[in-house]
Amino acid sequence: MANAEHVTAVDVHLMQGLAQRVTADRPELVNSDASYGELAWNWGRGHAADGASWRRRMWYSGEQLVAWGWAHLPRTVRRSDGSVRDVTGAYLAYQVHPGHAGLVDEVIDWYDGTAAGLERTVLPGAADEYALQRWAAHGYETDPAGLGDDGTWTQLNERDLTDPEQPALPDGFRFRTADEAGPEAAVQAHLDAWNPSAYTAESYQGVRRTPAYRGDLHILVEAPDGTMAASTIMWLDEANKSVEFEPVGTHQGYRRRGLARAMLLHGMRQARAAGATHATVACLGAPGHPQARGLYHGLGFRELSRDVPLVKAPTAG
Repeated sequence: MANAEHVTAVDVHLMQGLAQRVTADRPELVNSDASYGELAWNWGRGHAADGASWRRRMWYSGEQLVAWGWAHLPRTVRRSDGSVRDVTGAYLAYQVHPGHAGLVDEVIDWYDGTAAGLERTVLPGAADEYALQRWAAHGYETDPAGLGDDGTWTQLNERDLTDPEQPALPDGFRFRTADEAGPEAAVQAHLDAWNPSAYTAESYQGVRRTPAYRGDLHILVEAPDGTMAASTIMWLDEANKSVEFEPVGTHQGYRRRGLARAMLLHGMRQARAAGATHATVACLGAPGHPQARGLYHGLGFRELSRDVPLVKAPTAG
């Protein structure tokens, strides 16, 4: 059974179920943007502005979802500083259950048909040798820019939550939750960390609509003057007793004070109290982006998997 429509919250819930099953069996094969938390975050923050440019197709074995593709097509992105960016190519997020690996060819054919005439990018996992062979057979090549020192490939990092150390904030700072601070503060915290950003109050409403979101696991650091100086959302996968941090950001005026480190340690302890025994967080992996990787590795995270940026020229079949 297969279909092709816009991406809905119900679809995301089904995709998260597949992510949970792949995580339980082969966590290194969970694709970029296909993890439990990334799915909720990406749909929630973008559906209001970008949903009209999304297409998805889903493959079932009986009643169980075993593969899906989510194509991001050309669109105009309006950001908080008033700037506008036109996205002219296509990007595919996808996941195929390892027990149904042969479906990757159907995913590729569907993507090529959906994004015909456009430059097409995709990020399969480096550990998925079969998928990499199939993408190559369909004319996809490694993206030199994506693999360079300033490339955009990502790695997923993991650690257990056996004994996270006690967090230490500077004097006058305190931890808050989004439930305590409220929607306006939560949105502003994100904008201050990621300026310029396409994130809006409507984006946050979408994030809160996802079934995986919990306001008590959306952590902020409040500065003495009331500014929300750092924030992160934790996505708790109860089936795998794992928590994913996404996003993680610090106000541009409050960096290099240890706030992100303290917030992550506090988050790990909160996640452990909620039943998690394992944590993940993604970051850019290229040599030119050492800051986040250094932060996470300094907290005991180690690389679990990485993606491989592939590209197909618009003139290719």
